Amino acid sequence: MKRIFGPILAPTLAVAAMACAAPLLASQKLGETQELRAPEAVYAKTCGYCHGRNVGPIILGRAIPADTVKYIVRHGQNGMPAFRPTEVKPSELDALALWIEKSTARSGEHGQ
Repeated sequence: MKRIFGPILAPTLAVAAMACAAPLLASQKLGETQELRAPEAVYAKTCGYCHGRNVGPIILGRAIPADTVKYIVRHGQNGMPAFRPTEVKPSELDALALWIEKSTARSGEHGQ
């Protein structure tokens, strides 16, 4: 009996424990709204993970039109995924797109 339930029961319990712990680990609760983030914070958390680190192209300091930034963020392009309004709010995207359009290049970022 122990041989049968051990390999099945242990992974099942591990999955159940992770499912129960997930709400405790999440910072946002159901129905709770998050504060609007500054463009620099959105870039650092969402865009900067790839752009500027030889994963995606450099986008700062290239005067990319704000409308182009917004379109690419919502629809994705090449290997970049699309970001939903729940991930980057519309007002955050508007501010981010203008910030990117007017940004200056950062010497610490690397290009492809």
